[in-house]
Amino acid sequence: MKALLIDAGNSRLKWALLRGRQLLHVQARAWPAGDPAPLLARVLRGAGAIDAIYVCNVAGVAVTRALGAGARKLKLPAPRIIRSADRSGKLRNGYDEPWRLGADRWVALLGAQARCLVSIGTALTIDFLDARGRHRGGLIIPGPELMSASLQARTAGIRRRAQGGSDAAGRGLFTRNTRQALRQGARHACAALIERALAGMATRLGEQPRLLLSGGGVAQVAPLLSVSFQRYAEPVLAGLAVIARQAGLE
Repeated sequence: MKALLIDAGNSRLKWALLRGRQLLHVQARAWPAGDPAPLLARVLRGAGAIDAIYVCNVAGVAVTRALGAGARKLKLPAPRIIRSADRSGKLRNGYDEPWRLGADRWVALLGAQARCLVSIGTALTIDFLDARGRHRGGLIIPGPELMSASLQARTAGIRRRAQGGSDAAGRGLFTRNTRQALRQGARHACAALIERALAGMATRLGEQPRLLLSGGGVAQVAPLLSVSFQRYAEPVLAGLAVIARQAGLE
């Protein structure tokens, strides 16, 4: 049996085919400026004959509607939109109101099963699991690009001064022009939060959690970390694969 897995993120669309235990043909595209339906239709057409469609969508209701309409038009199975739940197998949601945990974070935790999972994209999210698989909470801040862009959008002077100068600031903390100062400030802020959160969870757990990094912004932040980590390419697609296998797509 074969399933189409779709990760509709804030900035990009990712998809893959699941056949048995193998993820095949992983692809990604940036969202178009306008209607997402044509891109989603191409993804659905390219999947061929499939038995199920599993979707994690944080990109908005227009994506859900376009997927449903596209699947009906092509006579494909109705997409199954995955939402956060109180528990799934050994994984337990640590939020007071489980539905408020973003579906992408929930599905990524299912895929990673890591003690500390950090996603660096439009937003930077940090989530922790204890040894029993209980989600112990998380953090959300703007990712490095959004952090810099939002400051420029709200401050005319900084925006004007950031138009010139080089981006190439390396790993150094202090810079010599506004453009670099914005970039380095955002990168170091993200790295500092990751390290502080990791240290806090190590105190609570009595051991150093294993750190996994994912997302398009990893290259901006990872070189600044003084702690060990592993790169995890596609935790949401991996989590959707876990859900599909649990449903019997072996």
